[in-house]
Amino acid sequence: MSDPQIHQTALIEPGAVIGQGTRVWVNVQVRGQARVGEDCNLGKDVFVDEGVGIGDRCKIQNGVSIYRGVTIGDDVFVGPNACFTNDLVPRAFNSDWKIVATRVEEGASIGANATIICGVTIGEFAMVAAGAVVTRDVPPYTLVMGNPARPVARVDRMGTRIEDLR
Repeated sequence: MSDPQIHQTALIEPGAVIGQGTRVWVNVQVRGQARVGEDCNLGKDVFVDEGVGIGDRCKIQNGVSIYRGVTIGDDVFVGPNACFTNDLVPRAFNSDWKIVATRVEEGASIGANATIICGVTIGEFAMVAAGAVVTRDVPPYTLVMGNPARPVARVDRMGTRIEDLR
C-alpha cells in the first residue's frame, strides 16, 4: 500500500491521521484528532471535523461536511454535498451545546445533498436517497427517501431493491 496522496491545498491539522493509500483532494480540511482510514477518497472541499472517525475504503464526494460526533464505518459512500449535523438545538449564542453522536455502519450509501440529523444510526448496507433528510435510525439493508426520510424498500448488499415497503 502507498503513502497517502494529499493535494497541496489540503489542510491536515496536527493530530489528524490519514491512512495509507488515501487520496485527499483540493481544499479538503481534516481537523485534529480526526482519523481517516486506508484507501479512502476525500473529494474537493470536504470538511472533516475534530475527532471524526472514517473507516477504510470510504468514498466521500465533493463538498461533504462531517462534523464532530460522526463515526463512519468501512466501505461507506457519501455523495456530493451531504451534511452531517451534530447539535439537536443549534444556537449561535449557546456556549453549552452538546455534541450528539451519529453512526454510519459498514457499506452504507448516502446520496447527494442528503442531510443526516445527529443522533441516528444508519445501518449496514442501508441506502439514503439523494436529498433525503434522515431524522431517525435507518435499519440495515433499507432504502429511505424523502423529508423526513421514510423506508421505501429493502435492498441487498449491492443496493438492488429486493422488497418494496410501500
